[in-house]
Amino acid sequence: MTLQRLRRRFEPFLRRAFHFYWRFARGATLGAFALVIDGQGRVFLIKHSYVSGWHLPGGGVETGETLRQALARELMEEGNIRLTGEPTLHGMFFNARVSRRDHVALFVVRDFAQDSAPVPDHEIVAHGFFAPDELPEDTGRAARARIAEVLHGATVSETW
Repeated sequence: MTLQRLRRRFEPFLRRAFHFYWRFARGATLGAFALVIDGQGRVFLIKHSYVSGWHLPGGGVETGETLRQALARELMEEGNIRLTGEPTLHGMFFNARVSRRDHVALFVVRDFAQDSAPVPDHEIVAHGFFAPDELPEDTGRAARARIAEVLHGATVSETW
């Protein structure tokens, strides 16, 4: 069994373990995620080594970070994407998938630079820009919902 398959197999356990830890280490968790849209209207998605499917880039806000700082850090780490303008806050979402303590802020990013494609590593194994009507088959439900809200005017949900 490959390391990637092993990670995916233990994904539910790992998520629960991290959220159990965060329950005591943090009162609540907050994530900063982005819907990055390039000049051709394509959206940037990433594929993790430890979670199935394609997702929007982003991650947790660390102690002492602002939402914007966390967003900028996550975009650089996961996509080699540097903000060149102000992102627009699309919404705040309750993410009860694993924890009743998690909230996600989603920003729309249209002003950015990506000087070179990111190199896959132990966390992000694949990435790419995709036309909204040609998303990978295994694009996550939350990513699809946010893309539909921003690009197609779908009703904005309160849940991730």
